[in-house]
Amino acid sequence: MPRRKPRPNAPGARSQQDPRPLGDVFGRTESGPGDETFIVRTVPGTRATKTYRCPGCDHEIPPGVAHIVAWAAYGGEDDRRHWHTGCWKGRNTRTITRRWS
Repeated sequence: MPRRKPRPNAPGARSQQDPRPLGDVFGRTESGPGDETFIVRTVPGTRATKTYRCPGCDHEIPPGVAHIVAWAAYGGEDDRRHWHTGCWKGRNTRTITRRWS
């Protein structure tokens, strides 16, 4: 016998006005290259629709690949950079290969 969906007015049922955020939508803070504080978000592969260039390895991040978006906490979202997840995790053991001015 199939399960019934909970009724919208039942206690504990989620309403459409209160959607659950996906992952770290608001970002988290981590130390980044150069001991700066960065705001970091994870981008799932289904939301990655463009090609980006990773500043850690200088290779492209193709569409459909999960990755990290990071920007300096003192800056703004205009300064955000897209990193491969592995490059972001290894950011303290190597230097950035590309700088933007």
